Amino acid sequence: MVDYLPDNAQSTEALEVMKEEFDGAIPNTSVLIYDVSIQEALVYKEELAAIDGVTDIVWLDDVIDIKTPIEMADQSLVESYYHDNHALFSFVVEDGEEVRVTNEIYELIGEENAMAGEAVDTATQQNMAFTETMYAAALLIPIIIIILVLSTTSWVEPLFFLTAIGISVLINLGTNIFIGEISFVTQSVAPILQLAVSLDYAIFLLHSFSDYREKVSDPKEAMRLAIKRSFPAIAASASTTFFGFIALSFMNFEIGSDLGFNLVKGIVFSFISVMVFLPALTIICYRWIDKTQHRPFIPKLNKIGNGVLKLRIPVTIIVFILIVPAFLAQSETNFIYGIGDQPETTRQGTDIKKIEEEFGTNNQIVVLLPREDLGKEELLAQELADHPEVKSVVSYVTTVSAAVPPEYLEEEITQQFYSDSYSRFILNTTTEVEGEQAFAFIEDVSDTVGNYYDDYYMLGESVTLYDMKNVVQEDNTFVNTMTIVTIGLALLIALKSLSLPIVLLLTIQAAVWINLAIPYFTESPFVFVGYLIVSTVQLAATIDYAILLTEDYTIKRKEMPALQAVKQSLNDKFFSIIISASILSSVGFILWLTSTNPIVSSIGLLLGRGALLAFILVIVFLPALLVFLDKIIEKTTWKANFYKEER
Repeated sequence: MVDYLPDNAQSTEALEVMKEEFDGAIPNTSVLIYDVSIQEALVYKEELAAIDGVTDIVWLDDVIDIKTPIEMADQSLVESYYHDNHALFSFVVEDGEEVRVTNEIYELIGEENAMAGEAVDTATQQNMAFTETMYAAALLIPIIIIILVLSTTSWVEPLFFLTAIGISVLINLGTNIFIGEISFVTQSVAPILQLAVSLDYAIFLLHSFSDYREKVSDPKEAMRLAIKRSFPAIAASASTTFFGFIALSFMNFEIGSDLGFNLVKGIVFSFISVMVFLPALTIICYRWIDKTQHRPFIPKLNKIGNGVLKLRIPVTIIVFILIVPAFLAQSETNFIYGIGDQPETTRQGTDIKKIEEEFGTNNQIVVLLPREDLGKEELLAQELADHPEVKSVVSYVTTVSAAVPPEYLEEEITQQFYSDSYSRFILNTTTEVEGEQAFAFIEDVSDTVGNYYDDYYMLGESVTLYDMKNVVQEDNTFVNTMTIVTIGLALLIALKSLSLPIVLLLTIQAAVWINLAIPYFTESPFVFVGYLIVSTVQLAATIDYAILLTEDYTIKRKEMPALQAVKQSLNDKFFSIIISASILSSVGFILWLTSTNPIVSSIGLLLGRGALLAFILVIVFLPALLVFLDKIIEKTTWKANFYKEER
């Protein structure tokens, strides 16, 4: 996740400075070894250091002279590394080597000892990204097939849908080789999300084809007419989704652009596949469709419209009452910016608990200072050490002495503390990696260091998450505004109306706000990346339901009064909308249930719940708005030609 911070983020710049100035990086992994003497711990240290990909291993012998009795050393410093015959090692696992290296370390330390850190998190998520995607797909595809079988009159038609979209998903995944690398979040979410949001295109086309088969004897002519009829609806649906995902690509936190670009590619490939490949496949295999016909499993619903419109006044009042608190609450949710706590049912969660039980929480923060005056460094080190949340400060002045000039010592002693231009302080702290306390502590340290130095750098997991928080909060307003504007423009062109885009956006945005407000009222912290992505994706993916109903309404409104047109459109399109919503909702809830990655899981939960809420508001709230605003819609729609009752 750190790789996706912008280049001008403070922690990104700090990391570059430290790479240039110092050989050692910030430790990203800790290993706990139980019941060892100092000599046995040193053997473990050598074995860990011998693993290819492990560098900069730090233990007690690097901060004190263990040839002298450790009882004479600073006990707070000693107990950061060695406590009750238990040893805690810190080291760096090189980027790109996390999976292999952590597997080798597990073999070395066995089940009884423990390992934790960013490298372990990365390795776990990389291991899970592919297997969990396959597991989610294995659960999801049968569910989608059942939904599609219920919605069609042919046993093989659902296979055509899945083949057309499945091929576009594979092409999209294959083209990622030209990008070079993608996030594990994208790998986990994009294929399934592409399948869910673009399956509608295939359904629109083949339903039109089935209708024309009843009117035209030549299958090719029926397909030609079906393409002509369904093209506007598919193009409108694809364009709104396309522009919604484009907005993600403009996030400063580049996980959004990584996912957004993949989904944009996916929508383009799905659109081409449905408009070019699916017609060809259908014409070649239409006899299979004919031979596998079955009676509809679900009867036509002709009373939905009448029942829904009886509730239009109370529904409108309720939704408008909910919109304001939902809008305010969704911006006040307690957010997580990392990957959150790991379940204790996993090895990763158990190991974290073991380390914290023996050594407490140890969150390292590195401060890079201009190399100037030893006396100033000593004063700063003392002030930082006095902070209640700082366990120890590892620096030249605390480990050696301000009284000993560095020039008098060998370079191998001083190089871990000094470069030509910078001095390095390592703070071992008791704060959690993130949260109000952790971020307040980052600000306190920054203020303290700022009293001594004008230019300095801070880095570490907490500092990175602090930067991430600031970056993604700036992204939130921009990306959401851009999503609404671009989708609004696409709707303006598709519907040729000034008022209808506002009506549709209000309907879906109300569902988005209600969805994102639920974590606030349930006091459930949420991963912010999931929140930010879903606030865009839900709008882009579920606006199709509103388009489908509204386009049908404007056609019927040319032939009948508003109330009758809305009732008829609800009766005709309810089934199609519930099929689309049930597929997208199933995708979301399956991701939520199957993923151990909190980011993917949160995206799934929000998406599943959001699809259901969007479906409910499109069915009960949008029809009410269409009836109440009928005259405004007529006056603001180009060539509306609405039906006029004769008097």
